[in-house]
Amino acid sequence: MNVVETIVVFAVIPLAIYGLAGLLTLRRRSGAPRYRSGQAWEYPAMWWSANPEGVGAGHRHAGAENSAPEGAPTAAGGARGNW
Repeated sequence: MNVVETIVVFAVIPLAIYGLAGLLTLRRRSGAPRYRSGQAWEYPAMWWSANPEGVGAGHRHAGAENSAPEGAPTAAGGARGNW
């Protein structure tokens, strides 16, 4: 191999690959518009659960009234502030 072939194999080809990857990341994508900070969010809130079948009736939504009597164990946990 001569010097020119070495430069092509070890310099030009890798630079061409990096350049192609860079151009692909900078291209403008078509499709749905992107959300930008400060824009109004026009979609309903979506809560994610890894196991939606495991979320039963014992779990309440945020802001729901506490219907359990004082000191009774709840489905959401039994942590107390007294020792």
